[in-house]
Order: sequence, then structure tokens, then C-alpha cells
Amino acid sequence: LSKLHPVHVAQWGTLVMAEEVSKNSARLLLRITLDNESDADAALELVSELTDENGVVVGKASDTLTIAKGIRHETLQEISVADPELWSIERPYLYNIKTEVRLAGKTVDTYDTPYGIRTFCFDAEKGFILNGKQVKINGVCMHHDLGCLGAAVNTRAIERQLEILKEMGCNGIRCAHNPPAPELLELCDRMGFIVMDETFDMWRKKKTAYDYSRYFNEWHERDLTDLIVRDRNHPSIFIWSIGNEVLEQWTDAKADTLSPEEANLVLNFGRSPDMLAREGEMSVNSLLTKKLADMVKKLDPTRPVTAGCNEPNPYNHLFRSGALDVIGFNYHDDWFAGVPRNFPGKPFIVTESVSGLMTRGYYRMPSDSVFLWPERWDKPFYDASFSCSSYDNCHAPWGNRHEGTLRHVKNNDFIGGQYIWTGFDYIGEPTPYGWPARSSYFGIVDLAGFPKDIYYLYQSEWRPDKNVLHLFPHWNWTPGQDIDLWAYYNNADEVELFVNGASQGVRSKGKDDFHVMWRVRYEPGTIKAVSRKGGKVVAEQEISTAGEPAQIRLAPDKSTISADGKDLSFVTVEILDKDGNLCPNAENDVTFAVAGAGFIAGVDNGNPVSLEKFKANHRKAFYGKCLVVLQNNGQSGSIRLTAAADGLKQGAAVVKVN
Repeated sequence: LSKLHPVHVAQWGTLVMAEEVSKNSARLLLRITLDNESDADAALELVSELTDENGVVVGKASDTLTIAKGIRHETLQEISVADPELWSIERPYLYNIKTEVRLAGKTVDTYDTPYGIRTFCFDAEKGFILNGKQVKINGVCMHHDLGCLGAAVNTRAIERQLEILKEMGCNGIRCAHNPPAPELLELCDRMGFIVMDETFDMWRKKKTAYDYSRYFNEWHERDLTDLIVRDRNHPSIFIWSIGNEVLEQWTDAKADTLSPEEANLVLNFGRSPDMLAREGEMSVNSLLTKKLADMVKKLDPTRPVTAGCNEPNPYNHLFRSGALDVIGFNYHDDWFAGVPRNFPGKPFIVTESVSGLMTRGYYRMPSDSVFLWPERWDKPFYDASFSCSSYDNCHAPWGNRHEGTLRHVKNNDFIGGQYIWTGFDYIGEPTPYGWPARSSYFGIVDLAGFPKDIYYLYQSEWRPDKNVLHLFPHWNWTPGQDIDLWAYYNNADEVELFVNGASQGVRSKGKDDFHVMWRVRYEPGTIKAVSRKGGKVVAEQEISTAGEPAQIRLAPDKSTISADGKDLSFVTVEILDKDGNLCPNAENDVTFAVAGAGFIAGVDNGNPVSLEKFKANHRKAFYGKCLVVLQNNGQSGSIRLTAAADGLKQGAAVVKVN
């Protein structure tokens, strides 16, 4: 709630557009909306100053004007910038435009607009171009919840998610499938992400009984307008999405009377030619698509419009509208190659991809067998494990293995990139299981923020600046059992595996390979992977057989937090043997005690089947790990955390609070 002078910049009242951008100069056009809600005409001075990241003024515009009482007035200003610093993924440089409204020499309103100067385009042949350089969108879709902290916004918790994704090499976020929190966009501006900002998960046709379709006719214009006007100055946003898998893609999807399972069949498998648009037809659904896209382009002429479509046929009613600037597919990898032929001259991105299913720490062998779970939505599915394999060999039937889709994106310039479903696990949609599963298996990172093994596949591909070698799984098995060992690696020609010092052979990736594998007989001891390039060692990793759980290790992600009553420290809790090895099958119940300037905000372990409370002072380990989130209570000093479990040596950690 903002308290304002009657004469002020309107809510979301600035639009900044950069033109004629080069390394030597740029021209910023400012469209500023002013409200005079006083009972008299207002003669005012409008001053806009552009400051760099150090607060130095590098450009200025000033105008005098009179606004009649009770009037909303729009005015234009222009600022020239010499030698602009361009916003990029690697260096997300932010300027600030401070707009002041002055009456009789007195400033009565100040409005700040953070802004990043950059050039970009989506090209039908070369994909995504940022500041003149071809860039792959290596993105993920994200739901809004924050695991054990729930759905309420906490800026530090969002920042932590983005930090973990950035470390993986992720450079893109799709806001699935609703307007995002402003805090997320502000963080993406500062941290360098390519954001797809998405408005609707359904239009007029409903997917479930109580969804947004009930309000669409009355509210879609207001909601779409508010989203675009609110968010259009964020440099991290490069594309608007006006819908996700809306049923208007088809003439009549018949979903209004279907169960969720039956609706999923329609959404992913149940198409027929008579549900598509006819040649030359501009259907009601196509006209609605055009209406929404035209609204966006009027409000923001600087960015393209797309939609997440799971009907890849060019006779999809949304595509037939001609209003989508960028073709967006959800899944349907087998249609990718035909995009240049089916949509000539149109850029293309994968708006949603993969839908791999994984439980951190669980492995189903043989690893070269692929599990399609469930086979179909209308067929009962059950597996006693309530788990999905972390070998990248389990996925939903509409999706693909991570390696499969990555191969398409990597090898085709015309594919601008992808947004993987999903970056983090989230509460809900526990595909392929029902109760008691209560959170997703889709994430590259689990609900607690612990990376699954697939995280390191992407890191090996998306972080050439970092030497990656990730050997998995653990080394606690039944003697004599055949175990599949995988390794993700980069910046090397080969990897050699040793079991208790004995070489198991050297493996190398082919052009379209993303991992190497050995099938070896388990014997307790130590396994070691060594990657080499030109005969020289690049990286090494050892995993030893863990003994019985003996101790607890606590590792805060931040050793110092702010005394603002909001800041968080996420503490990883690990169950170790007496020699310090992680016990990969440990499930000890760990109890926490907190003293000092903080409290427990939540606990988690990444287990999608756990029915333990998120708000508690204890948590069971899941495959050797759990999490406790500490929050400052508004006081300074320190927070002391202790962790105890029956038969184990306690763990302790101290977090400073300033």
C-alpha cells in the first residue's frame, strides 16, 4: 500500500524502450503516465535522471507541463547514453531511472525504474540472439512454492533457488503458469536469467472444476494488462506467454465434463484431425489468440509473444491465428525437426520439455532400461517403491529423457532453447503416483534444494568454465550385486574407473553421448573416477562404502545473515559414519534445538512421500540428508543450532546475525 501525493507517477507508470543501441551509444525513450488527483490544475516539472550502478548520473531529461485536475496524462522523455553497459547473462548490468515530480520547486513524488540496456531477437535459423551473440536458452520451468516454506514469498528463499540453478549453468526461467512474484523478477534482473513471463493456464475452456476459466471472460483483459504493465521494464523478461496448454488449441477438446485423468489424455494424446483448424479458417479460438497477442503488443512493442502448445500440428488454432511471434512446443520432440518446414520463417523454442521423473538417491537397474510411468493416465499405476530412478531412465509418457531432448536442442541452431519441466520439485502433481505421494518427481533439484544426479549432466554441458566429474550412485550395495555406475564429465577426453584400485576400463563419450557407464560387481571398499584430457588428469572423485551411522554434520548455506526478521540460512543435515562418509541409506530422525536470534522456519528432506510436518523441530533423513531452515527473529547476535539423533554424535552450527 503506497501513500502518495495527489500529483504523482501512476502505478506502474513508466515504460522504458531502448533504441539505436550500440557499444558507443543508446537512446532511451521514456513513456511516463502521471495522475493529477488533486482539485486544482498542476503546473509541474518532470525530471528523470539515469544513474549507473555506482549511483553516478549519466543522463537526464527535464520537462515542464500542466496537468488539469482529475486527469491522467502521458508524456514522453528521451535520454541519451554514451558508452552504455549492456545487460547480459554473464554481467546483468542495471541502471536506474529516477523520475521526480516537482511542484513549485518541491519534489512531491519519486518513482524508480531499474533498467537494463540490451538488444535481442529470436531468429528462425539461429535461435536466440542477445547483444549480437547466439545464446542457447538453458532454462527451467518453476512453480511458485518454496518447499517447506510454502507459497508465501520469501526473497532469500527464491534467491537460493536461483543460485542453485545458476551454479548448474541454467540461464532461463519460465514462470509456470501464472504471474510471478515481483521479487522473482527483480532477482532475475540482478542475476542474469532469460525469463518467459506467463499469464494464463487456461482461457475460456476449463481443465478442472474450479480453475481460472470461471473468471476469464470478466477478468482476462484486466489481468493481462496488469501483468504486462507491471513487468515490462524488467530486462530479464524476453518473451511473453499468453497461455499454457489451453484447450482452445482444438476445436472442441471436450474437457469440461472429463475427469483430470481423461483431460490429461486429451491434452497429451487425444487428438484427431477434426479438432484442428481448417485451411483458411480464422476460428473463434484463433481470433481470441490474436486478441490476446495484440493486447500484449500494444502494451509492450519490444518483446515477442508465444504460448506453450502441446498440439504441434500447424493447424493448431493458436498457430493458425498468425499472432504468435515465436512457436512454442510443450514436448513432442518428434515434431522438432519439422518446425522449419511447418512454420517457415518462424523462430522456435521448447516452452516445456522432458518431464523426467526422479527420486534423489534411488536407483533402478538395469540403468539402460527405460521406464515410462504411467503408461497412460487412464491405466492404474502402482509401484511399491513410490520412487523413480535417478539414472535418467524414467519419464512421463508425453516427455523424454533429459539426454534425449538435450540432444535435439544442442544439435539444432534453429531451436532457441528449452525450459525443462522442472527446475525444482514442487508441492502437488506427484506424477506418476497418487496418495501418499504429495509433491512432484519432475525436479532437477528436490523439494529441499538438494540436487539430483541429473543436475550434474546439465552442469557438464552448460558450464564449460567448470571442470565437472560426477560419479554415481553410492557404494553401499549387496556383495556380488551387479551395479551400474555412471559418470557425467566435461573438459576431458576420457574417464577411467577403479574399484578398490583395480581399473574397470576407460570410457569416452561419443558426439551425441552425455554420460559413460560401467557395469561392475559390487565389493565393499572404494570406487574412484579419474577424468583426463591429453593424458593429464582433469578431475578425480572417490566414493567409499559407508559404515553404520555415527555422527551428524551441519552445513549452513550462509554463515552470516541479516537481522531483519526475514533472512534465512538453509542448513544441510547429513548422516555420516565414523570416518565422515555420507550414509546413503540413513533415515535417522534428527531433532533440532535453536538458541539465540532465530527460529526454525521449516524442515524438509526431499522425500515426495513424506507426510511429516514442514513446521516441526525434527525430520527424518532421506537417503542420508535432511534440511532445517533458520530464520532471524529480528534481533542481532547469533543463532546456535544443535542436531541430535539416537546413537549419533550431535552436530552443531553457529550462524552470525548482523
